[in-house]
Amino acid sequence: LPRPRRAAAVAPRAAPAPPRRARRRPPGAAPPQAAPRRRALRLLRLPQAPPREGGQAPGALLELVDYVQAPTAAANANAPARLPDAVQEALVAAISANIFRPLPPALYESAANIDPNATPDDEEEPYLDPAWPHLQLVYELLLRYVVSPDTDTKVAKRYVDHAFVLRLLDHFDSEDPREREYLKTVLHRIYGKFMVHRPFIRKAINNVFYRFIFETERHNGIGELLEILGSIINGFALPMKEEHKLFLSRALIPLHKPKSVGIYHQQLSYCIVQFVEKDYKLADAVIRGLLKYWPVINCQKEVLFLGELEEVLEATQPAEFQRCMVPLFKQIGRCLNSAHFQVAERALFLWNNDHIVSLIAQNRGVIFPIIFEALERNIQSHWNQAVHGLTANVRKMFLDMDSDLFDECHQQYIEKEEKAKELEEQRESAWRQLEAVAAKASGDDMVLVK
Repeated sequence: LPRPRRAAAVAPRAAPAPPRRARRRPPGAAPPQAAPRRRALRLLRLPQAPPREGGQAPGALLELVDYVQAPTAAANANAPARLPDAVQEALVAAISANIFRPLPPALYESAANIDPNATPDDEEEPYLDPAWPHLQLVYELLLRYVVSPDTDTKVAKRYVDHAFVLRLLDHFDSEDPREREYLKTVLHRIYGKFMVHRPFIRKAINNVFYRFIFETERHNGIGELLEILGSIINGFALPMKEEHKLFLSRALIPLHKPKSVGIYHQQLSYCIVQFVEKDYKLADAVIRGLLKYWPVINCQKEVLFLGELEEVLEATQPAEFQRCMVPLFKQIGRCLNSAHFQVAERALFLWNNDHIVSLIAQNRGVIFPIIFEALERNIQSHWNQAVHGLTANVRKMFLDMDSDLFDECHQQYIEKEEKAKELEEQRESAWRQLEAVAAKASGDDMVLVK
């Protein structure tokens, strides 16, 4: 008989493996998120060697920039939600040690040491700091720290304090335009993020302006500071505080006084116009301030002032215009008769502005008699043909606007010229009489003429 087949043996099912026990952290060991913090602290303690000497400074700064800019990604999603206090303290200390340094002597100071009678050359190339590649990384680190959403202002204000802000403002006098550009961005970001520092920053900038206007008249960063103030003024709430109005009258308007106003005039004009657009009642004070500091012999400054005056008048309402129109158009009349053709031409261009023409038309009874004599003198005796043609156009505009008033002003001008001619003839007659008396007594004793 065949033997029965043996059933295939079934392998017994393997028992499930016991779960792996989580590895315990030894007592006293740091949590995983502490690794990037320790790494950052070690990097901050590295000696900051200049780039030309090699060293680890450039690589360390780049790594710190990445850590501050994106701490979560830099630490493989194990970093804390905000920068640790110890890292912030060490970071600000390292930044301060690198960027806060004695600035080199300015070009005008070096020239004065060589030749006391030397005058500064405005066209000279700006000074470029040879250590800028290193300083740029430090400024970038500071900027990323200030704008980082992981920077807690309640903690950071202990390190970015008033002393830190003052030292930043001191470095606005740097001759390197690249450094001033970074300083402008950093200070603007600090103003926007640290609300507790805003009044102090405004006051500190005021002090820089006061020293520049009334003491030194030399500073390299006035334009950058005015750019910051332009955005600050744009955010002022209405009604405007008395503090801001005092800033306009005591700091901004006197900034028209220094000889170097042409360097920063564009930014200054923007700030002035921002004030007038915010509060139209300030137009009278602004225009009178411009007239107070109006240049006498500097024709280029006069052209700048006329351009700024046009922008201010565009934002001026009729009530404020009436308060200052008499001294304003007396000054414009003097500009019309200027021997410098650019000044006269720029003054005549005011009549190309429709808003200004409408203001003049509403008050033509006061303005025509003031301006008519200047127009007639240009028509009769100005040497430049372009000024002569523009004057004729303005004169025709007045004639079309009010012919009766034009005729009256023309008659008054003729009578005034006749009186002036009579006075001149009397003066010439008196001198001829004196000459005759002197000639008659030429051989006698001295004759005293009373």
